[in-house]
Amino acid sequence: MLRAGRGRWTPSDVTVTYAWLRDGEPVRGARDRGYLLQPGDVGRRMTVRVRATDADGHHGWATSAPTAPVAKAQLRNLAAPTVSGVARYPRVLTAQTGRWSTRPARFTYQWLRDGRPVPGATLRYHEVLPRDVGSRVAVVVTAYSPGHEPATARSAPVTAKHRVDVRRTVTYSVTTRGKVTANLRAFRAQAQATYDDARGWRGKGVRFRPVRRGGDFTLVLAEARTMTSFSSQCSVMWSCRVGRFVVINQTRWRSASPAWNRARESRRDYRHMVVNHETGHWLGYGHASCPGRGDLAPVMMQQSKGTQGCRLNPWPTTRELRR
Repeated sequence: MLRAGRGRWTPSDVTVTYAWLRDGEPVRGARDRGYLLQPGDVGRRMTVRVRATDADGHHGWATSAPTAPVAKAQLRNLAAPTVSGVARYPRVLTAQTGRWSTRPARFTYQWLRDGRPVPGATLRYHEVLPRDVGSRVAVVVTAYSPGHEPATARSAPVTAKHRVDVRRTVTYSVTTRGKVTANLRAFRAQAQATYDDARGWRGKGVRFRPVRRGGDFTLVLAEARTMTSFSSQCSVMWSCRVGRFVVINQTRWRSASPAWNRARESRRDYRHMVVNHETGHWLGYGHASCPGRGDLAPVMMQQSKGTQGCRLNPWPTTRELRR
């Protein structure tokens, strides 16, 4: 709020009126002694013109010195933003904008994972991603109001969790059979990454913990020609599960399958799929078929051979996780 002084006049017994000017141009309707600055005044210089009238009706004018250019106001955050919703994959979180010194006209959002921006996560709503699980998720809210400098505030973080809590922990060891030329360290790491992923069997509440030997089952990386040594039901072409052995065919691990490659899907997704599929057998799941053309293929479908019109999919479907 700007307030005008009367100035000094001769004679002193005068009545005065006011007119406010913006860069020398009258501001429509601004004829009070006080003037509340508007967004359109930002960057402009304000003056006030005082008209004095004596008892005989004589009048005169005087104009004040101009102000400095009007600066934008500072928008202040009075109560921090918050994150509402259940912080579990794949639930949706919502940014609550908090309270501000002036009601903002609009907001923008940036979601953070462990303090770093999540690429593309710039909406008010954020679906918890597999990579979010185990991380601290927060949101930065930027507020905008006419005539004010933008201001930002950050919510307190929430820890994103798996779809469900751990219901069962199983242990497994890793071994090889035959001549294995694939990188065994990478095999161990990628298999464990598959087991830890929020999209996998961990979403059913099963936690997989590697041990040096023994365990509840054995994960085997096997040379293709040795596959039938586990069972006559196994094939040198494919991976297999026999009893406690979850056997990954080295040829498939290194090269995926013809059907998978024709679809130009990634080898990493094939590895996710084959580990999930064969481990699913150990968990007690049988083979599945395509539920409908264009649907996601169940992970227990033999996708290495084809999908019957379903879309290739390396992860258990929601229906499989709920069984």
